[in-house]
Amino acid sequence: MSKGKGTTNKKVNLPKRGTPDFQLLILTLLLVGFGLVMVFSSSSSLFFRNDPLYFVKRQIVWIMLGTFVMFTVMNIHYSKFKKWYAPIFIITLIMLLIVAFGERINGAKSWIGIGTLGIQPTELAKIAIILYLAALISKKGERLRDLRTGYIPVMVIVGIVAGLIMMQPDFGSCMILVATSGLVTYAGGASMKHIMASVALLVLGVGIVMGAKAAIDSLTPATGEALNDNYKIERLEAFLNPDADEDGSGYHIIQSLIALGEGGVTGSGFGQSVQKLHYLPEPYTDFIFAIIGEEFGFIGTAIFLIIYLYFILRGILIALRCKDPFGTLVGIGVMGLFAIQAFVNIGGVTKTIPLTGVTLPFISYGGSSLLVSMLSMGIMLSISRETNLPVKEEVTKSVTTVRQIRRAR
Repeated sequence: MSKGKGTTNKKVNLPKRGTPDFQLLILTLLLVGFGLVMVFSSSSSLFFRNDPLYFVKRQIVWIMLGTFVMFTVMNIHYSKFKKWYAPIFIITLIMLLIVAFGERINGAKSWIGIGTLGIQPTELAKIAIILYLAALISKKGERLRDLRTGYIPVMVIVGIVAGLIMMQPDFGSCMILVATSGLVTYAGGASMKHIMASVALLVLGVGIVMGAKAAIDSLTPATGEALNDNYKIERLEAFLNPDADEDGSGYHIIQSLIALGEGGVTGSGFGQSVQKLHYLPEPYTDFIFAIIGEEFGFIGTAIFLIIYLYFILRGILIALRCKDPFGTLVGIGVMGLFAIQAFVNIGGVTKTIPLTGVTLPFISYGGSSLLVSMLSMGIMLSISRETNLPVKEEVTKSVTTVRQIRRAR
């Protein structure tokens, strides 16, 4: 303030962007930390390659890389991805094509080896399709409701990506991607009639393909690939009646239910799981929720689910507060992806739905899943910075008290 009666009108520079949502950031780090603890608990007794900390060490590497990516992306304006979605999507398509000629791991062509690490293009495809749909829908606007020029072109792209994933084959990830795409499309204003028709066509198409495949296999000698495709039918049979083949197709789900049952109300205690001792296959990945249930019981599991649910709801609230349609659609897509994948994982482990073999986001061991999840959260935190923008009003030096500054804002 200048001396005397006059005052200057020099502006105080306000930050151009708001601060990231603190709650969402803490919840993300909390889930990642808890996931690392559970990977340690569920894998330390396996002595993979004579190292009880083998999976923990690798997970730490991915966490460090993922944290760096998350904080970097958090400081990039999310609208940049509206310009970058095309190259990201093209790179993803190329990677999905590459794995079709790759080596089978656990019956699926899902990995691209990079040194001692491996990348799953399917995980990248999930965020790539969200960015693609959000950019396309935000451009189309109301034209999305037009079947021929709006809706069908969008669904064709989804169908191509889903088809490439099914070629691996990865039925679980394919269904998650399709469901997430449907959510983003609906949030973007697509007609529910068109969406339901697409679902019906998808179910019909899958039924026809699986029926034709079964008919061909019955008329030709069994091959390794044909036998490998039977896992879909076996998982469905295991879901309907796991006791019919306790040592075969029903083994996984039975051991998972035993783990959950042994946990009781309060659990057996951290690190005290019995099912992880070579009873439950790969307890640190798809079945890590069963280990959580066994060691922490109903109470601990309920607390974990409440925190996870709050994490999802917090992210959705941030997305809805964003005034930019692109940011809103990306936010709904990202948080919807986490919610859908968590439901598919937990639903399979608890025998609510058939097993599909997908990870529990932020919790299960898996570098590609964790890296893409944290990249996605970087975008979410970038969106949250726009919802936390300071009020753009002129604050002059003539305002001298804290109370006056608050009123001016």
